[in-house]
Amino acid sequence: MKRRKRRRTRSLLVLAVILIGGWLGLKPSQSQNLWQTAQNLLPTTTQSSSSTTSSDQPSASTTELANLNYQSGATAVVAVNHNKSTLTPSSWKTNHAVYANLDKLNRTSTANTAYLEQRNVADDSLRVSQTVQPTGWHQKFSNRTAILNRGHLVAYSISKGISASGNYDPSLQSGDQNNLKNLFTQTAFSNQRLQTVYETKIRTALRDGKKIIYQPHAIFRGNELMPRGVQLQAISTDGSLNFNVYIYNVQPGFTFNYSDGTSQTSSMQVPDTTI
Repeated sequence: MKRRKRRRTRSLLVLAVILIGGWLGLKPSQSQNLWQTAQNLLPTTTQSSSSTTSSDQPSASTTELANLNYQSGATAVVAVNHNKSTLTPSSWKTNHAVYANLDKLNRTSTANTAYLEQRNVADDSLRVSQTVQPTGWHQKFSNRTAILNRGHLVAYSISKGISASGNYDPSLQSGDQNNLKNLFTQTAFSNQRLQTVYETKIRTALRDGKKIIYQPHAIFRGNELMPRGVQLQAISTDGSLNFNVYIYNVQPGFTFNYSDGTSQTSSMQVPDTTI
């Protein structure tokens, strides 16, 4: 459609130059100069928004995010929709979470959505050991340190009182722990160095009395069992908190076979940077 409009604009311009040249009695060479000047006034063709750099995905769909390939040394956090949430602040009505059902491969491939407030900030002292093994779970250690985590979509630290069914229950004093609908195989770097930055933003806003809608989404490619990354977006009802990012599920020094979650050592470099 845009190309058609440009052709129509160019045709009208040619006609205008011919008419003006004839009316002014210009010679062919003078008309050519007039035509060149008019050409320079036409808007230049800009690159399509679908051809974006890896640092920003203005209108990326889930499939487009899943098809992104991480390059060693590049930023592991990508802004989605120019880092602006697509969530609607007015949809916050009651304090609860929507934990999506697992798909046919038992993956958390559909986004969870949490409607949070101050009372959801959890005390870390009530954490228990995690026993659930999400899809693609193949733990490995490097210098006695685990390279994988059971990554929470809705973080433990912001889910106090929310039951596994998603309802708020004041008798529950801890956050979400072994809920399979809320866990995915995540690299330790992605979880502890990158995702935690955005969870801290939410926690800080909740402590300040903000009401927040938070939607984390593990992004899988095809039938792979380990997600390629996780999209995090959040907005407060007053708009003061607003972000939308995609975090690659990568680990320095390792590459992964995302079809099953196995890994091998490599020269992979991942900078410790966020947006």
